[in-house]
Amino acid sequence: MKLATWNINSIRAREERLLTWLGQEKPDVLCLQETKVEDAGFPAAPLRKAGYEIATFGQRSYNGVAIASTQPLAEVTRGFGDGADDDEARVIAATTHGMRVVCVYVPNGQDLASDRYPYKLAWFQRLRAYLERTSTPDQPLALCGDMNVTPDDRDVWSPEKWQGMIHVSSPERAALAEVAAFGLTDMFRHHHGDEKIYSWWDYRGVAFFKNQGLRIDLIYLTQPLVARCTACTIDRNARKGQDASDHAPVVAVIA
Repeated sequence: MKLATWNINSIRAREERLLTWLGQEKPDVLCLQETKVEDAGFPAAPLRKAGYEIATFGQRSYNGVAIASTQPLAEVTRGFGDGADDDEARVIAATTHGMRVVCVYVPNGQDLASDRYPYKLAWFQRLRAYLERTSTPDQPLALCGDMNVTPDDRDVWSPEKWQGMIHVSSPERAALAEVAAFGLTDMFRHHHGDEKIYSWWDYRGVAFFKNQGLRIDLIYLTQPLVARCTACTIDRNARKGQDASDHAPVVAVIA
């Protein structure tokens, strides 16, 4: 079984790219972030025609998450359900293929002086509390998405140039590590050791061609799935060409 996550950066702008990729890679479950469309405008029909059931949590022009699966999606939930949900569509979860799948689009944070930065740190705390409230580490659980944080310096093309910036700060990394401490394993790092491979490259300049990227798109699994995961890769080819998302898909293979 293939489990994938992809920040598509507007599904309407990249619908054909997505459908082509689905036809080539045939993931069984796909988590999408930054769909940037309300649920009524989500192109569900083409995905259903391609063999997927869809659950969406959309928002006009911003944010938006979705899960697509070749099997039924059960127990679909949207948001944290903690009584503090705002109007930002960033979390959707469903049970499919014998596992609980949580798809997240973590707030960017903008910069360390922005009021969005403490919001981001608090959001991670809410995510950890959500996992504690809804799951246990001995259950098959996948947490997938754009985490907007590099776990450590191996995930940054130049730690020196990024020092003091968003996505690499110590509080962000500590907040992400606290989520992982629920009982989650970063599957790309699990399979690739110290390799410096990225999932996001800035549109500006020639960052992609110089491979000046960050690894911020992650697949985390609990131990029952870690034991079955045989590979985890980043599809850099999907970032190539005109009108590509600035993110590449991450794909885990689970036996």
